[in-house]
Amino acid sequence: MRPMNATPGTQNAASLTPDWERFCASQVTQRELGIRLDLSRTPVDPTYVRSMQRAGERALRAMEQLEQGEIANPDEGRQVGHYWLRDPQRAPRPEIAAAIQGAAERVEEFARRVTRGEEQIGGQPFRHFLVVGIGGSALGPQLVIDALAPVTPPLSAHFLDNTDPDGIERTLAHLGEELDQTLVIVISKSGGTKETRNGMLAVEAALQRRGRPFGPQAVAITMPSSQLEEEARAKAFRAVFPIWDWVGGRTSVTSAVGLLPAALSGIDTSAFLAGARAMDAWSRARVVGENPALLLALTWYALGDGRGARDMVILPYCDRLLLFGRYLQQLVMESLGKERDLDGRTVHQGLTVYGNKGSTDQHAYIQQLREGPDDFFVTFIQVAGRDENEPSATAGRADAPASSHVLEVEPHVTAGDYLLGFLLGTRAALAEKGRASVLIRLERLDARTLGALIALYERAVGFYATLIHVNAYHQPGVEAGKRAAGEVLEVQRALLELWENEPDARLSVAEACARLDDAAADPETVYQILAHLAAHGRLAQESGRGPNEARFSASGA
Repeated sequence: MRPMNATPGTQNAASLTPDWERFCASQVTQRELGIRLDLSRTPVDPTYVRSMQRAGERALRAMEQLEQGEIANPDEGRQVGHYWLRDPQRAPRPEIAAAIQGAAERVEEFARRVTRGEEQIGGQPFRHFLVVGIGGSALGPQLVIDALAPVTPPLSAHFLDNTDPDGIERTLAHLGEELDQTLVIVISKSGGTKETRNGMLAVEAALQRRGRPFGPQAVAITMPSSQLEEEARAKAFRAVFPIWDWVGGRTSVTSAVGLLPAALSGIDTSAFLAGARAMDAWSRARVVGENPALLLALTWYALGDGRGARDMVILPYCDRLLLFGRYLQQLVMESLGKERDLDGRTVHQGLTVYGNKGSTDQHAYIQQLREGPDDFFVTFIQVAGRDENEPSATAGRADAPASSHVLEVEPHVTAGDYLLGFLLGTRAALAEKGRASVLIRLERLDARTLGALIALYERAVGFYATLIHVNAYHQPGVEAGKRAAGEVLEVQRALLELWENEPDARLSVAEACARLDDAAADPETVYQILAHLAAHGRLAQESGRGPNEARFSASGA
């Protein structure tokens, strides 16, 4: 199916002016979940929605086939089954359902033993955990923990989510001697992800310097029979939990990848899964106007002319959702950023996502959104109330100040009133200039609603991919970057071997390129590598007026 022409009407100030009847007709609400989707400030009106019913039905059929186990990634012959993780009975085979259920139960039991102090190291309970992962293996747990963890969690969370030596050293320094009481969770499907492996080796070396073996403090989350699982068995890791080939990293948060860190942080993982499951069910509605994820996808399609012509700005008016924009960057952009469609045509599809939080952004880039290029739409996320089960940081203390939720900063006005005022005011100011916005209202932010919010966007991405006729479940661009990185490291090895064989050599970039066996070595890449090695004391550099005059040697390095 080729992308359809989006003709929802003209996006201008008049069409986005507040209108009570339009407002009432543009709400989609699920009272049990406490979530409402408001499209009244977009050009997506009921007439447009009805006109897209057939396109929506095609997207629904594609999603049904996905959930039934159809091969979704023909490049790898792989199914996509992250929806089964929160509803195992929907898995296409009983053994898959049993594996999902068994893994979830093992995660819950292990986390319970750790948080109760029954799993110990050196006779002491674990006080921290350190997640070593990258991409969705870190972003998912980071989002859930930042949004939901209590003020005093059972274990404190730390992350190594890059191969930056400075970042690794800072994290390990922050843990200090308490690294001895830190559970290390290594997350990699294959075990070959370089950034994750580098972080794991750094932690292992730090423990060895303290005279401690790595295995008893380590947990692996990986595919069965992977390189990491084999290493975990050989080094006697404390536990190994599965992630399957049919779970992509950016959709892995409802697997052990997200559930184990969440449970160790004291978060209700059952409620988190229940919220995602409830949103999945709501987003199977056959009527387009009653399906929130499909409506969201159609809104993206209409506002971006079916080709991502407008960026998506995520503005949660809630500090605890600060990381949601970062999470969506990966989910949306890695899924939808594609050079070719399913028929092999060059389309250069994508949907750019950025954002921070309100009202912070009113002092940052809202000025441009209102008066600069009309190349975006905003998604406001409002949290209407507090989770009653989450105590405030100072609850119960004799010296506790009045809650910020009830403290009046002006007569009859609280800080929360200002937050709502800024949200509604910013939305109105944008509408005055014909700038579209979506509003997602959460009655509260808890494990159930966060699970539902994540599932809403997962399904919207899947629906939108069908509308624009691309595969949302592969990422050839990411793999290309990994291959290119490998090629750079091969050139670096060759350069270092050059100086091992000729320790007295003093070479310019051009001379170094000429000595390499690879005649096609790119001089710029060679210079960048040599400058990097010099910056870290592995070579010496004599700088000239420019890169072409620089000379490198082993002396003094």
